[in-house]
Amino acid sequence: MAKVEAADPTGTVTLHEAAALALLRHPGLKAYAIERRAAEARKLQSGLRPNPKLEIEMEEVAGSGERSGFDAAETSITLGQLIEMGGKRDKRVRLASLEAELTEVAYESKRLDVLKDVTVSFVEVLAAQERLALAERLRDLSQAAQAAVAQRVAAGKDSGVEELRADVALAKSRIEASNAARVLASARQRLAAAWGSRTPVFEKVAGGFYEVLVAPALDEVADSLAGNPDLTRWAVAQRQRKAALELERAKGKLDVTIRGGVQHFQETDDSAFVVGLALPIPIFNRNQGGILEATERLAKVRQESVAAEIRLAASLAEALNRMAGAYDETGILRQEVLPKAQQAFEAASEGYREGKFDYLHVLDAQRTLFETRLQYIDTVKRYHLARADVERLIGQPLHPSRDEGEVGSKGTDQ
Repeated sequence: MAKVEAADPTGTVTLHEAAALALLRHPGLKAYAIERRAAEARKLQSGLRPNPKLEIEMEEVAGSGERSGFDAAETSITLGQLIEMGGKRDKRVRLASLEAELTEVAYESKRLDVLKDVTVSFVEVLAAQERLALAERLRDLSQAAQAAVAQRVAAGKDSGVEELRADVALAKSRIEASNAARVLASARQRLAAAWGSRTPVFEKVAGGFYEVLVAPALDEVADSLAGNPDLTRWAVAQRQRKAALELERAKGKLDVTIRGGVQHFQETDDSAFVVGLALPIPIFNRNQGGILEATERLAKVRQESVAAEIRLAASLAEALNRMAGAYDETGILRQEVLPKAQQAFEAASEGYREGKFDYLHVLDAQRTLFETRLQYIDTVKRYHLARADVERLIGQPLHPSRDEGEVGSKGTDQ
């Protein structure tokens, strides 16, 4: 019975739903499932014994004189079997088993990549939604301000220059809102692609965005790095290379071919048994090159393992630093910068209504406020992207809220 494909989500999508759908439908993971079956097939093939060999040989045929026909023919029918020495078959099975294990580790690594990619895409959509909402608020505010300025100009309270400034501010806010809508559309497309869809049909995504949690110290999560499949694969790779070396050494062992059969003498109508034994003479080829190559490849894997451990440890430290930096920046913006920017805008607006300031002061304060809010959104986004990097490196969520489908828990929209 054909498996029913999960339908594209509609309405509101959470991170948990997006991640679950990506794990079910991502084409890359499906490809790994096929590779896993291929690895099992290679393992099966590696354990098969060599086929026996049937030989039929006729001698004393079509010669001259008494040997001109078949009357003096000697016919031999033998069955030969190659017997592998040195445990070659067991070593092939061991090597194929480790190659299949490497495929499993690669699948787990790809799975974590998919989870990170869908998290990043989800955060991009969340941030784009916030930016669009902010741009639309700026556009509505600019439109209301433009109408108010136009009334003051008509009443002779302001010069026409102020109305021109308000017109320019409104036009720019419309452009920013249009650009924000296009950015959101692109982000939605990337998120849908994360679960294998070509066109997004969901309405929006939902999840905590503005609450950020303090980044853990490096020593708190460093031990979890050992479980990263990008590291564990090297331990398996070393065992696989050792198995390959053992197989190459076994190939240097002599294989024996034994034969047995019946020989028939046409001239006398007699028969006799035939037995044979074949042994290669290891004068030139003892698989020296194969053994040396396998030895060097094992040494290479050991060095690559050390390099990968150093690289991933550095990446974890760097991601934690980015996460901690974004956390500190969001705190300063939320607690200090945003409240003051809001107060400055409100004061400028009030002063303009009272005739203390011209409209240029209002525009400057408005621009400062909304640029600060954009900076805040971008900083929160950087925090979540850094957190996604950390979680990819340690192979697990930092906080339970990730498992519940939230990006940050419950936050407060600034």
